[in-house]
Amino acid sequence: LKFLGEGEWKRKKHQPEYRRQWRKLHIGIDAETLQIRAVQLTTNNVSDSQVLEDLLDQIPLDEQIDSVYTDGAYDTKHCRKVISDRQAHVVIPPRKNAKPWKDKKLRSLERNELLKTVKCLGRAIWKKWSGYHRRSLVETKMHCIKLLGDKLSARSFQSQVNEIHARVAVLNKFMELGRAHTQVVT
Repeated sequence: LKFLGEGEWKRKKHQPEYRRQWRKLHIGIDAETLQIRAVQLTTNNVSDSQVLEDLLDQIPLDEQIDSVYTDGAYDTKHCRKVISDRQAHVVIPPRKNAKPWKDKKLRSLERNELLKTVKCLGRAIWKKWSGYHRRSLVETKMHCIKLLGDKLSARSFQSQVNEIHARVAVLNKFMELGRAHTQVVT
């Protein structure tokens, strides 16, 4: 998400010298209700994999997490450990340039088997077989957040966090009211 401030003025005035800044929004949703259950706003220098533990910590420990679907940016030992610590099923594709992990922990062995499977069957077949396309629910929810505005109007970081939480509350309220069901008419 872009945010306004001194940087935008500098970019318009001086053009290429300016290094753009943005905020990264990380969310976790309940795939059944489509409610946003976890939210984290970070600066652009925080990697995706650093945020996963904070997202999962926002879900109470007494609530079962069935599966965690993420993209290849989360293909790290730490992410796989955090997910398995919550007894959730891990659905993370290996990165395109992934190499087998050398340690003999169960997580590493499972990931190495996944790597072999993807190389043997192909990424498209693995995605279909694993149900990886359910991750698109999060992409759709991100689109909904951006429909409320793709820029943050607040200037301070904490105010930007509050602005995002307000958007999430609005979207979750919309989901409580119900969602449209479509049917094919022949």
